[in-house]
Formats: sequence, structure tokens, C-alpha cells
Amino acid sequence: MNSFTLKNTTLHAENVALNHIAHAFGTPCYVYSKAALTQAFERFSAGFAQTNHLVCFAVKSNPSLAILNLFAKLGAGFDIVSGGELARVLAAGGDPKKIVFSGVGKTEPEMQAALNAGIFCFNVESASELNRLNRVAAALGKVAPVSLRVNPNVDAKTHPYISTGLKNNKFGVAYEDALNIYLQAAAMPNIAIHGVDCHIGSQITELAPFLDAFDRVLWLVDALEQHDIPIQHIDLGGGIGICYSDETPPEFKAYALAMLEKLGTREVTLVFEPGRALVGNAGVLLTKVEYIKHTEAKNFAIVDAAMNDLMRPALYDAYHDIKAVQARDNQASALSYEIVGPVCESGDFLGHDRTLALEEGDLLAIMSAGAYGMSMASNYNSRPRAAEVMVDGEQCYVIRKREKIADLFALEQILPNL
Repeated sequence: MNSFTLKNTTLHAENVALNHIAHAFGTPCYVYSKAALTQAFERFSAGFAQTNHLVCFAVKSNPSLAILNLFAKLGAGFDIVSGGELARVLAAGGDPKKIVFSGVGKTEPEMQAALNAGIFCFNVESASELNRLNRVAAALGKVAPVSLRVNPNVDAKTHPYISTGLKNNKFGVAYEDALNIYLQAAAMPNIAIHGVDCHIGSQITELAPFLDAFDRVLWLVDALEQHDIPIQHIDLGGGIGICYSDETPPEFKAYALAMLEKLGTREVTLVFEPGRALVGNAGVLLTKVEYIKHTEAKNFAIVDAAMNDLMRPALYDAYHDIKAVQARDNQASALSYEIVGPVCESGDFLGHDRTLALEEGDLLAIMSAGAYGMSMASNYNSRPRAAEVMVDGEQCYVIRKREKIADLFALEQILPNL
């Protein structure tokens, strides 16, 4: 479902014009479609309706309490990578029994909080972490449910910063070492082996890497069974890409059919950790053109959003489509623009070489900004973070107020007598 459409020359989120949102709530502003979020979750889940499964939304992709609450009401679990994300999920009404805890650097306090909450599983990423978790669980008089995150050394064919399944990545344990570490875990009194976990990266647009990784995971599951270590669930991570420009990621249905065919008759629960696939195309970043600047080399549209609001272009050289909120009648005036922000960095850009008919004061929508947009936002250059708005049909709701400048230094303290 495309919830951001042009109606009578004006771009809308569902049934609300984006220029009305900008007038009411200001810019920059993240805008999400409740219908798009709901449909994405339901379509992903539908492919696995005939088997035991758990869809755990990757909180790092968008940790908004409103979005987490919506997914919780839809029956989602959650994939977390920090104690802060655990607290967010619980505050949003998430079921702790549907939480998987990933991440290479879990601290003892984070382990304690997760154990006390009664989460579904820890995705353990090293032998050292396994030993620590056993000690922490013992001190609390608890048994920790674990999966070992296995690194299958599969090339996800994505940006190197978001590839996680190669042997030179920091994530997981080497595939060749996994069986031995599982045998060690089986002997630990405060560890309960529940599953096998695998995650190879993000924004993957082909099925082959997922299937190659699943083959290796299934071999390990079968080997563990031969060592009398039964596996209750297989966590296949996330990583399905979305269309930012002209990508053709696999359809959820095709992905599900391929996975179920590989699984065969094995009686295990399948766990998934989609993030971008559920929220990426459900959000846009709304911004205003402050200045038009023509130089000998380039034309610049300087907008009020910046790299601190949307880091992906600067960090990954990522492409986001950029659309005018109000289409102009005179497209003959269109020029090729660099869409840049006010941050004092040459890397502060949102788009290169975009052909648009623009004037100062125009509104632009940075498309496909629902994932890793607000979640990676910062206060660089002492810029308050954007507001967030959720659209539901003809209604819109502020789900995060715009920060005020005073908020930026509210926790700081001047040293006395200086």
C-alpha cells in the first residue's frame, strides 16, 4: 500500500495533505502512516500463518513509542539491542515473553533487567558473553534462555556498514565454532538452549543470501539434535530490503514460501526480526526550502532538515526519493539541485542531482524515511530534533513533540567559580 500519494497536485499522507501537517506542526517533521505500518506487519505475518512463528520488530529501526505500541497491539514481538530499547518496549506495552535480545556488548545490568523482565530469548554473540550470562543468571537464581547467533559467512550483497554475516564482521560466533560453544552451553547450569539465531545484514534485495544462510543454520540444527540438544526455535533475523529507488526486493510471500520449503517437516518455531521492511516506506521527512543558491558549478536548495535529522545519505551515501509537496504548474523551470541542510559539514546532504521546480518556502518530502531516520537523529550543531506525527485516515497526532533549544542543555551543568 502506498500511503503517500498525490491528490489534486498535493502530496498526502493517507487523507491528510502534507502541507497542512507542515503548517500545523512545523518542519522538519517526520510523518508516518498508520495504515502502511499495519499492512506491512500483517502482510509479513500472513506468509507464515500456517506455521508457528514470531515476528519481532527490530526496535533500532524506529523506536517511537507509538509505533511500538501499534505493533504490540498487532501481536508483534520485539528485537532489542540495549537496555534502553527493553525499557521502551515495556513502556509501549510490549510483551516481554516476545522479546529477543541481540547485540554484541550486553552489560551485566542489561542482562539483569532482561532476566527480571522474563524475555523470550537472548541471542548470544560470543563465548565470553555466554559465560557472563550464566554468572548473572546464577546470581539472580534464574535460568537464561539462549540462542547462539551464528555467523554463516554469507555475503548479503549490501552496503558494508549494514552487512553482518561475514567472518570479518563483529557479530555472532564463527560457524565452525558454533557446535563446540553449544556443547559448552549445554553444560552450564543457568543456561537453557532454546534456539539458533542468524542475521546476515540489512537492505538485502535477493532471496539467495537468505536461503544460503538458512541451509547452514539447518545443518547446525540437525547436528545439535544428534548431540541430544533439541532446538525449539530458529531465528532468521531480518534484512529484507525496501524500494528506495529502483530496487526489487523479494515479496514477503515469496520469502515465506522459500523459507518454509527449506524448513520442511522440522517442528520448530520460526522467529523473524524485520525492521526496515515494516517501517521504511511508512514514513517521510517533511522539510522546507529556506534558500535557493545558484553557483557556477551547482544549484543548491538549502532546506531546514539536515544530516542530524536523516543520517543515512551522509553515512551510507544512501538514496531517498525527494518529492515536492505541492506540484508546480510550470515544470519548465525545473533545475538539477543539490538538496542540502544547514549543518556545517560538506557531507550534509539529503540528495544529489534532483530535478525539481523550486522556490524558497516550498515544502519537500524525503521519502522512505520511516527506518533509521529519527532513530539515528542527533543534536549536532545544537539542533533540536524534529517532531513526529502519525496519520490515521483523516486524523493526525503528534507522537513526539519537537525538542526545544532549552532541552538541548537541560542535563548540563556549568562548573562553579568559572
